Amino acid sequence: MTRLAIVDNEKLKDMQQKLHIQSICPVNRTGNECIKIEADGKLSIDEHLCTGCGICPKAAPLAIKIINLPEELTTKPIHRFGENKFVLYSIPTPTFGKVTGILGVNGIGKSTAIKILASVLKPNFGDYDTYDSNFDELISFFKGTEAQGFFEKIKQGEIKVAYKPQQVDLIPKSTKGKVIDLLKKVDEKNELKRVVNELQINEILNNEISEISGGELQRVAIAATVLKNANLYIFDEPTSYLDIKQRINVSKFVKSLIDANNSVIVVEHDLVILDYIADLVHLMYGKEDAYGIVSGVKPVRNGINVYLSGYIKEENIRFRDSTIKFAEKPPIKKKHAKEIVSSWKDIEKKLGNFHLKAHHGSIHKDEIIGILGENGIGKTTFVKVLASTLKQDKGEIEKKVTVSYKPQYLEVSDSLVIDVLKIAFNKYENQIIHPLNIVPLSLKKLNELSGGELQRVAIAYCLQQDADLYLLDEPSAYLDSEQRLILSKIIRDFIENKGASALIVDHDLLFVDYISDRLIVFEGRPAIEGNAAGPFEMEEGMNKFLKELQITLRRDPETHRPRVNKLDSRLDREQKESGRYYYN
Repeated sequence: MTRLAIVDNEKLKDMQQKLHIQSICPVNRTGNECIKIEADGKLSIDEHLCTGCGICPKAAPLAIKIINLPEELTTKPIHRFGENKFVLYSIPTPTFGKVTGILGVNGIGKSTAIKILASVLKPNFGDYDTYDSNFDELISFFKGTEAQGFFEKIKQGEIKVAYKPQQVDLIPKSTKGKVIDLLKKVDEKNELKRVVNELQINEILNNEISEISGGELQRVAIAATVLKNANLYIFDEPTSYLDIKQRINVSKFVKSLIDANNSVIVVEHDLVILDYIADLVHLMYGKEDAYGIVSGVKPVRNGINVYLSGYIKEENIRFRDSTIKFAEKPPIKKKHAKEIVSSWKDIEKKLGNFHLKAHHGSIHKDEIIGILGENGIGKTTFVKVLASTLKQDKGEIEKKVTVSYKPQYLEVSDSLVIDVLKIAFNKYENQIIHPLNIVPLSLKKLNELSGGELQRVAIAYCLQQDADLYLLDEPSAYLDSEQRLILSKIIRDFIENKGASALIVDHDLLFVDYISDRLIVFEGRPAIEGNAAGPFEMEEGMNKFLKELQITLRRDPETHRPRVNKLDSRLDREQKESGRYYYN
């Protein structure tokens, strides 16, 4: 097979369009049936007859992709989901005594690959109609590779796998009862008390699973995975829904699982956390929703730098047109314009037992302010007060500005994306629609979108509004690492061109560092009190926040991206002693 034909029949509803596509195919015109309409009405393309002429994708660009594969890719696929559907060509291999990360964009096959490793999904080696694989065929397929030994040991029972799936929000739909009952049921190592303490979930043990938050669900799922008697632990996106403090704590906990007899595989989009948690990394590249390939394993620093460069030298593969670059030094203190677009003084708001305080601060024109803090400490409440969707109990806000607000939790409906984003399609096609890759979603309903797709639409909806101040609550959630960095550039360019300002609440430290001019830092006790301090210049704000986390950052000498120093390393001790938690 030298090319792939990917067809999304959900976007090909019109029979006349299908007949038209069939009629314009040059191969069909010669009498061969390259494009046909099946008995169930779906359009299919014979990849062996397809010449890659590119005519059918032009007729239905949202529904058909014809991809010419690299010449080197002559191997049989590991798994294919069906005719004209996604293909996975290789899988990562765990290394015992190490944490191995997997890095790649959404829709590239990361979850598929680790499901095969976890024996949750049986690979069909491209024979999607009748194939039912077993370990002998897996062992034979991977003969001569490290994966052969891995599957031999799984077959012999020498390797036992515990797997935490990506979508922890689905757990309440399949599991009922209290948290403690679930964890007792899976506790094969008699370590319930220790694991619960380390993951800080003591207070929710008697809560119903259906009533706990996304962050709590995530930590319960991690606990349930670790309590199983296994020596390979696989975590698919273990830090989603968690704040930065929880991400660091979970990372330390996952790293502690490693010894000579254990291995961990982690899929993670937060590059600071991936760098902190992993020793090695596999990159995954290809074409989203079409095919995925796993690179050879690399040391984590080198692997992330290669990912940012977009070029794998050893495999002579360029998977991105441009290099993602970071500034060499922290942002220089801006001489802020005299024009203040919004300010607050002595704000207080009580919600049940929670008390928010924000003493005083201001936002200047043409700046982006990041907001950092734990979950449940008032960040969203503060943003809602500034957006006038919540009325403060005390204090003053200068309401001289119009505000556009993207909430943390996104609402869905039957509306089409193209209708919801009518303004953006008309006015901001180059600034918003194309950079956020909204066109392929245009004819979908909001309730048909994935989490990442819905997030991109919600960001576009916020930015299309005519406003002086844009408030975005957790815009990086559900987005992959590349989308997060692209998003930061989109927001920055948009704010500069518009002459507006933005407040960004987020838990991805690299994203906040990449996008912000200044910082507001929240301190206090989650669910009890929150105090908003700042805005500070970046160095002062980051120092304040990182000191609370007891971590220090340095810049990578090659890419200048922020990296977390190893706890108690020479650099970590030196920076803490001098009070420089943030790189300089």
